[in-house]
Amino acid sequence: MTAAELCLTNQTLVLPAPLLLDGGQSLASVEVAYETVGTLNPEKSNAILLFHALTMDQHVVSAHPKTGKPGWWSKSVGPGKVIDTSRFFVICANVLGGCMGTTGPASLAADGTRYAMRFPVITIRDMVRAQVALLDALGIEQVHAVVGGSMGGMQALSFAANWPERTRAVLVIASTARHSAQNIAFHEVGRQAIMADPKWKGGDYYGAGKGPEAGLAVARMAAHITYLSEAGLTDKFGRNLQDRAAKTFGFDADFQVESYLRHQGLSFTDRFDANSYLYITRAMDYFDLAEEHGGRLAEAFAGAKARVCLVSFDTDWLYPTAESRVIAHALNAAGAPVSFVELSAPYGHDSFLLDVPALDRVIAGFLNQ
Repeated sequence: MTAAELCLTNQTLVLPAPLLLDGGQSLASVEVAYETVGTLNPEKSNAILLFHALTMDQHVVSAHPKTGKPGWWSKSVGPGKVIDTSRFFVICANVLGGCMGTTGPASLAADGTRYAMRFPVITIRDMVRAQVALLDALGIEQVHAVVGGSMGGMQALSFAANWPERTRAVLVIASTARHSAQNIAFHEVGRQAIMADPKWKGGDYYGAGKGPEAGLAVARMAAHITYLSEAGLTDKFGRNLQDRAAKTFGFDADFQVESYLRHQGLSFTDRFDANSYLYITRAMDYFDLAEEHGGRLAEAFAGAKARVCLVSFDTDWLYPTAESRVIAHALNAAGAPVSFVELSAPYGHDSFLLDVPALDRVIAGFLNQ
């Protein structure tokens, strides 16, 4: 199917006003790179704002310009698919701090040089602010739904809490209302791996050849483990050796799982900026929706009117089902209409990106109400 048949566009918008940030700073001339799929109806009432996860970007359907791989949710978004673009107009923007066209640490500052570590520390709410500004520029006062998995789910929750009148439905998949100490710990391992790489150079590696690829690869490897389940890893790799009949008694990748993780790490460095990884993981670690609203999560949803659907997976140990239950209880306490389902899938946290027919049924059923 061609881009024209999909009604697919990729564009970049420069926000007309400075973006005020939670940290007290502001960013002028913020660029937001976004992809749209489908056709916006004359009433502008059929839009779905889709928020991406940490290592994704706006290329939800289109082939990734750096890797050539299909869009990260192309299996679910399109005409006649789970999110049916013959009915809905889907918008997905690269997050603030990203590295695929939206303003981030690799972008040029006003002085003509890269921001690098001069880029201000941002929050999940800052990311959503930029996307609300995008909706304003598109003339969309209220979307049919906001949808997100993992970090995208954090953005969906932030949208529901801070701009409750701007959406009629909220779908949150495999996410949480705040990062736990364990979540923060894994991210800190990744950040320290990047900053310990001599090629990081305090963040000023742009224009100096290759950046901290080794550190970024290790960060990706550590994080990738959290996206999988023990059962899934065992089923896929077990203790199988990689292209050899016996152990080498060395430190090469003897096991298939080692080779897999090394590949994941190295391929990640081809498409992601190390400084963006630092800033985005920091934003996730700062995320605490209850803290933003006086310490009670129910207060965050005091003005919520939208229908909310929460989905978790029984093998997800990164954002386990207990995290979704906390959100469901808070929404109930706030009197908001909420449904919650735990699905069984062997893939761990990454289940929302893979073939889980039960998830497809939940998404389609919720969005088509």
